[in-house]
Amino acid sequence: MSSPIKPPFPSGTFALRGENVMVSEGRKPPEMRAAIVVIHNEKIASIRDYDDLPDCPIVEVDGVLLPGLVDSHVHINEPGRTDWEGFDTATHAAAAGGITTLVDMPLNCIPVTTTAQALAEKLEHVDKKLWVDCGYWGGATADNLDDLPDLLSAGVLGVKSFTIHSGIDEFQCVDEAQLLNAMRLLAKAGLPHLVHAELEPSSIQDTSTESLEPADAASQAIPSQAIDTQAIGKSYSRFLASRPKAWENDAIAMVIRVMQTLRDEGLVPRAHIVHLSSSDALPMIAAARAEGLQLTVETCPHYLTLAAETIPDGGTLYKCCPPVREHDNQTKLWQGLKDGVIDFIVSDHSPCTPQLKALDTGDIGDAWGGISALQFGLSLIWTYGQAQDFSLADIVNFMCCKPADIAGIGMFKGRIAVGYDADFCVFDPNAEYTINAECIKHKHKVSPYIGQTVTGLIRQTWLRGHCVFHDDNYMGDATGKSVLRST
Repeated sequence: MSSPIKPPFPSGTFALRGENVMVSEGRKPPEMRAAIVVIHNEKIASIRDYDDLPDCPIVEVDGVLLPGLVDSHVHINEPGRTDWEGFDTATHAAAAGGITTLVDMPLNCIPVTTTAQALAEKLEHVDKKLWVDCGYWGGATADNLDDLPDLLSAGVLGVKSFTIHSGIDEFQCVDEAQLLNAMRLLAKAGLPHLVHAELEPSSIQDTSTESLEPADAASQAIPSQAIDTQAIGKSYSRFLASRPKAWENDAIAMVIRVMQTLRDEGLVPRAHIVHLSSSDALPMIAAARAEGLQLTVETCPHYLTLAAETIPDGGTLYKCCPPVREHDNQTKLWQGLKDGVIDFIVSDHSPCTPQLKALDTGDIGDAWGGISALQFGLSLIWTYGQAQDFSLADIVNFMCCKPADIAGIGMFKGRIAVGYDADFCVFDPNAEYTINAECIKHKHKVSPYIGQTVTGLIRQTWLRGHCVFHDDNYMGDATGKSVLRST
């Protein structure tokens, strides 16, 4: 009979045994059952019945054994802006949150990941810094169409575009014609094209960087504003009004038009809307899918757990783009998840220095837009999702299986299934804790969730068969790998 094994955990061939294991048979939805998971050479070699003991060391799991989470929307900002974040601190936070695979966004690093050379430079910075595995999105901008073929060949999992000022001048937004040309290349390569979908009316000019000298624009990130930031000041309601739902709706309608054009050319485009905030867009997304378009959508914990009515004036930590909207809108986003119109949930961890968050002045207009909460996603969604009648299996589908599929790594990440990487987290669904600055693992100990009590705690995180996080302690060395499309 097996007995609980404490660190150091076994290596080589061994097994995890638990009464609650979230197993995926093939590509079926995950389901909970008692099981033994046998690990060999960093992979899941077999899944056995609970009493079918294998001839190898067995680790008894005290909690629920889940697949390692996949977060396909994280701004790590390295190289170039490591005073904001970096691979070391970001992946420490990921491991503490049960995340075993990240996909890094192509901004706000310097250089932005819009060329094969920029990707190569980024890869030079990850050595011995990754505590979890990491893939990379490239960027499709107004000025890099000629660079896209080489960038795609270099191993990015897809590309991201902005239809509005990105916040930094070196990552240029695209218009409809540029989006069409870029998505055509992505369709031919069979890769997803991610879109930050906000479309500012052409009559409103963005003046957020007019005061910068050219040398400063490459070293600072200044939030794009639709109106004079002085008109926003500390008022959250004025900030919310400055980025209305119509901006998202219009941009998503444009994405759908582009997809329809490419379909008429005989192509099969894959477009993905990042961080959906506007619930008004859900009907058009559903209609696009009904006509056969491969349009997918994500949303984020902050849109599902925060509401504009409760955000205080001066609450710069709550600022993000698109903004956190009203409670009624939030309720409809949860319904979008239930209806399958929204595919999954990712963090959009977008950190910066406390100074850029304007914590000293509380000026929401001046503050950088981005939410820092990378390690708390599962706890937040489990806490709020239970009230929406979501099961833990549902949440695993939203935070493990589907983001892995969209990123093109769903054949070896995001599931407890034979042949998959032995990535797990051990989750205590009943433990309560209060988020505080001391428990934050990302670089700057700021977050809008500080002081909030949540249910559900990560006890352990296993990366390819190695326990890297155990009861709030990190184990071993940084053994994460880069996940490139060629691999």
